[in-house]
Amino acid sequence: MLTDRICLGSNMIPIGDFLLDLLGTILDYWDSYYMNVIKNFSPLLKDKEFIEDLPVVIRVRKFDESAAKEFSAAVSKAQNTGQPILPVIIDSYGGQVYSLMSMIADIRSSRITVATIVQGKAMSCGALLFSFGAEGHRYMDPDATLMIHDVSSMNWGKVEEVKASAEETERLNQKVYKMMAKNCGHHEDYFLDLIHEKGHADWFLEADECLKHNLANHMHIPELKIEAKVKFDFK
Repeated sequence: MLTDRICLGSNMIPIGDFLLDLLGTILDYWDSYYMNVIKNFSPLLKDKEFIEDLPVVIRVRKFDESAAKEFSAAVSKAQNTGQPILPVIIDSYGGQVYSLMSMIADIRSSRITVATIVQGKAMSCGALLFSFGAEGHRYMDPDATLMIHDVSSMNWGKVEEVKASAEETERLNQKVYKMMAKNCGHHEDYFLDLIHEKGHADWFLEADECLKHNLANHMHIPELKIEAKVKFDFK
């Protein structure tokens, strides 16, 4: 029987999973520590839950099945709030590629613009997810770091099963980096060629380097303002 795990990032090692779990939950709809959200609601709005739930802001720390499920729920919720943009804040060491693919599908199906924001780090799956922010809506803190590297697989089993897993790993590696290149307006092998030139080692990029490769569009954290007014007119 083949045991297989295809990952991007340090949490392909069991201790990495443990450490990432200690960092907290994958999704926070809103945390003022990470992005400035200014709310201006009419005092006539009495529904406290309505006010507190707006806007939906997704924070991504891990890439696993539970994370992908929560991500999908948050994207779905954002479609019905009336907000014109969905901020996705990334601070992650990476994780499982199939979970990343699920999140990518949710972003692609979103009816509202998705803005991706890196604070701290976006490594492996985190860097790839970052590239799926809409063009002109990819933000990095000036001190944040991206890291790009090949897809990895941890597996054992029969020879043919290991070969099949290696082929799948290579397929995913080609797929995700061609998608990243397209998102950034480059030819499809742009990032694959750069990874090869760097000897397939971990490639760390600062914010200004990300601007050069059109991974990032802005070197600052955006501010989100929300205003809701209620007016009664009795004649």
